Amino acid sequence: MRLTGGARIQRRSVLAALLGLLLWPILRPRRARALSESALRALDDSAFVYVSPLRSDGSESSCHAEVWYGWLDGSVVMIVSRDSWKARALQRGLTRARIWVGDYGRVKRLLGSNEAFRAGPHFEARGVAVQDGDLLDELLASYDRKYPDEIGRWRPRMRDGYRDGSRVLIRYTPV
Repeated sequence: MRLTGGARIQRRSVLAALLGLLLWPILRPRRARALSESALRALDDSAFVYVSPLRSDGSESSCHAEVWYGWLDGSVVMIVSRDSWKARALQRGLTRARIWVGDYGRVKRLLGSNEAFRAGPHFEARGVAVQDGDLLDELLASYDRKYPDEIGRWRPRMRDGYRDGSRVLIRYTPV
């Protein structure tokens, strides 16, 4: 097949492109299929996620506190204290977590009998602690938009804690 100007399209290239379009729904990245529409909408709109690291037997930890987060490049990103259960779980090799999206009330450590979050959008994810100053900058920029009244007093603590190691940047990618 020839185009004007002498360019030539190979029949194989056309067939490969068509085959790719036909197979895309099956072969697209798993992340795109892992989240429901309600979870995706909530990730764009919600102020909080509740993260429960999963133990090696698959059971949830008992800690489900609300957490600030950014929905960045298809992952939930947050910065937490190195002493938090989320950070300690990753240090112990417990990388799987269940994440609920929404605002189900602020709590200190445990939700206890308030289990309303369980009815909300949720998904499983794999977490990893990351050292990435650019990602931290992107996260803090998202916090500027999302938490404008509160971020001013937290930004220095987050930056300083990231630098001195007392805070951990975590990326949870849906599985």
